[in-house]
Amino acid sequence: MPQASSQRPNPMPNRSINDHGVIGNLDTAALVALDGAVDYLCWPHLDSPTIFAALLDPDAGGEFTLQPHLDNARTVQAYVPDTNVLTTRWLATEGALEVVDLMPYPHINGNSSRMLIRRVRATRGTITVSGACRPRFDYARLVPRTFEDEASVVFKAEDSPSLRLDATVALAAQDGEAVAKFTLKQDETAWFVLLDEDEDRPSVAELETIYARTLDAWRKWTARSNYKGRWREEVARSALALKLLTSAEHGSIAAAATFGLPEATDASRNWDYRATWIRDAAFTIYAFLRLGHVEEAEQFRGWVNERMMHLDDGALEVMYAMDGSEAADEVELHQFAGYAGAKPVRIGNAAHTQDQLDVYGELLDSVYLANKYGSAISREGWLGVQRIIEHVRENWDTPDAGIWEIRGEPRHFLHSRLMCWVAIDRAVRLARKRSLPAPFNEWEMERNRIAEDIWANFRHPEHGYFVQHKGSTDLDAAVLMMPLVRFVSATDPVWLKTLDAIGEQLTSDGMVYRYLTHDGLEGGEGAFTTCTFWYVECLARANRLEEAQSVMSKALLYSNHLGLFSEELDERALALGNFPQALTHLAFISAAYFLNRRLDSPDGDVWQP
Repeated sequence: MPQASSQRPNPMPNRSINDHGVIGNLDTAALVALDGAVDYLCWPHLDSPTIFAALLDPDAGGEFTLQPHLDNARTVQAYVPDTNVLTTRWLATEGALEVVDLMPYPHINGNSSRMLIRRVRATRGTITVSGACRPRFDYARLVPRTFEDEASVVFKAEDSPSLRLDATVALAAQDGEAVAKFTLKQDETAWFVLLDEDEDRPSVAELETIYARTLDAWRKWTARSNYKGRWREEVARSALALKLLTSAEHGSIAAAATFGLPEATDASRNWDYRATWIRDAAFTIYAFLRLGHVEEAEQFRGWVNERMMHLDDGALEVMYAMDGSEAADEVELHQFAGYAGAKPVRIGNAAHTQDQLDVYGELLDSVYLANKYGSAISREGWLGVQRIIEHVRENWDTPDAGIWEIRGEPRHFLHSRLMCWVAIDRAVRLARKRSLPAPFNEWEMERNRIAEDIWANFRHPEHGYFVQHKGSTDLDAAVLMMPLVRFVSATDPVWLKTLDAIGEQLTSDGMVYRYLTHDGLEGGEGAFTTCTFWYVECLARANRLEEAQSVMSKALLYSNHLGLFSEELDERALALGNFPQALTHLAFISAAYFLNRRLDSPDGDVWQP
């Protein structure tokens, strides 16, 4: 089988993470660059091998480009309002062109939703356009054979899905790619459709119907939101991004759409986030419930319950594959040059073998919230909770890798200890709320022992604020969860010292860093966008509303041109890490919801969720 070609006709070889929008069909997702190239797409599922990965290797990764022949054109991108349908426009003196990119919303008609649809239209003048579709199968290890088939080009490679590119303009098969060059007069349109080879060829009328129904489906979904606050458009975009990361089939949610995008420009911190982390459970359910998207919360809770009910000893995995199976082991892909040269590029994630005790608190918090705002837990589900609590009672005082998945010696992390407290606290609350059988005295005594341990052993010996781990004097932004999970009052003097210390030591221009200590990996890292929104919510809960608004306004400027957030930010607030990042969008929704309510009612109850 031929190997990937090193030739690259890409007109914009230095695309940044920032320069992208995302589209998807609730099964996989594609990144579309500001120059109109689809340069990242896994097929057929989000955790399948890539067919386009030029973002990770401009020469060999594969991409689908559409380029108008316009001099000095300005490019702009925007979503069709309240949808995940993306438009890219080229504006020049002699003319203008628009490309609309979408993947069909699932179940909108009898056609498969597994299509990448690109509609090209001249909006002003007569425009010549060049296009090239060059998929590279199996993480860019294989160049497919190409065949012309009537108005299509077929891509085939051994042990990989065969694809077909249909178009309403002439296509030519070349070595490993399909190319087209065509001219459109004003208001003329061309369509391109990439799909599985065995799917029926859609007509233009069917494509128009898919386009209209996809717009309608996204708009109806967005309209279900009950958030009417100050950041409505930003919250809606975050919710739409989260929805793109959910699996319509399984109900799970990916941490991000991508793998291999580095957390630092000078180190090998490149991880695969195309899996479901248990710790995202509480944030996901909380965000969807708060916005009125009960169905998504229930689907995700069902996925979580399946994991919970199959625990013989109460021990959870840190993460799971999207279908609920064991997460993949970590493998290095040496064929990729890496984003901005950052290597090695990895798929799978070795963190799935770690002990991370915080996941039990996040899971039980999600179970409690779902029972509070949704349907009641089943008998079998409650037995699963009891097994988990027994595991927590036996293990809460052991060191682990922590929320940040430290690849070094396990430590007694405060955040892990805190979330063990949350696990037992939520189980007690749930049992009382639903009149469920439980050993209340034993559970409450254990919960209180954890609380006393935190107050006695996780504070700075001189300044008194909370620290990262037992025996440490270092800060960790993960402790921002303490008032958010109601362990400590948001106005407690010790907590306010901690909040001030985080503001002074871990915050710069509204960007919050996770920690400043060495974590056993090469180089440093960027500011962590999730922590910024935790910080906003903590300021709001402390009734420091002017500060909260100031940080919120800065943080929103650090999204990209479409309102999407990456995992981290560099010193210039440009995107680092995997993209778009679910946890950040979840944290933003929570912060926007609470801050908006506090601004409307400054004297309200800070203990309200």
